[in-house]
Amino acid sequence: MMRVMLVACLALFCGSAARAESWEKVNTVFQDRCIACHSGEGAPLGLHLDSFEAAMKGSENGPVVLPGNPEASPLMLRLLGKAEPRMPLDGPPFLDDDVIAMVGAWIKAGAPGPAPGVSAAAPPPEPPADPRTDGRIVYAEVAKIFGQHCVKCHSDNSKMGAPPEGLKLGSLADILGSSERAVLIPGNAQASEIIRRVEGLAQPRMPFDGPPWLSAGEIALLRDWIDGGALDDAGNPSPIPVGRKLQLRGVLTAPDAVDGATFHGPAGLRTDQDPTVGRRVELRGRVGADGGIVAERLRGR
Repeated sequence: MMRVMLVACLALFCGSAARAESWEKVNTVFQDRCIACHSGEGAPLGLHLDSFEAAMKGSENGPVVLPGNPEASPLMLRLLGKAEPRMPLDGPPFLDDDVIAMVGAWIKAGAPGPAPGVSAAAPPPEPPADPRTDGRIVYAEVAKIFGQHCVKCHSDNSKMGAPPEGLKLGSLADILGSSERAVLIPGNAQASEIIRRVEGLAQPRMPFDGPPWLSAGEIALLRDWIDGGALDDAGNPSPIPVGRKLQLRGVLTAPDAVDGATFHGPAGLRTDQDPTVGRRVELRGRVGADGGIVAERLRGR
């Protein structure tokens, strides 16, 4: 089936010159599906797709668009799944066949630049807007962090073959529900596994290919988003995953806290191997109705 699709796409974009498409149409695809990752300082392999000049410059590995030769262009090989990982990295769904064919037709026609009278240079960069200006942070304002640093492993299109522990980070729905354990607790960043991993409180620290790790600003933005309720794009708080399993491995910083994340449990909480303050411990529990940690077992490590 994949072979049939590839042959069909190749036939479409290798057709007549009448199929040639403009940079403006191709740029619309890049804006919609690519620049969330391929822009800014964190662009993978330095590949920026936010302007014609940047797209033609390519990545650290060389050009990704070979004008007149879509069959050998790394960009097309990634869009078609003939080179791994297939792009966009947060797929499936990937680009529709007709969209891939349109990009191929543009390359076949020589990858023409912007229409006459339109500058080929990237516009001067605008200062990034402060997500906190309106008093709230929504998912769209943190999505780029996941796109640039996380989905290369944590997606169905993972370079590791499958997302580790079944955890996908390509959308808010994935973050909230794709793992066996709660990794994000709206209103409680300190107990959220995502924060624990990017700060190095839990191992292995993420991103897995770091250092470099996330910047202090990126981590602070993720923290504020989660503590603010992990708002969706419409500004609605995400549901608390009541009853979901939790497992925290860290330092007992207080009789009722692991790495500063407080917990509570029954008077007869099961403890093993002398879990005293200052020692490394493992806490197992579940998410409470208020977003707190309901401990079930605490043991020293």
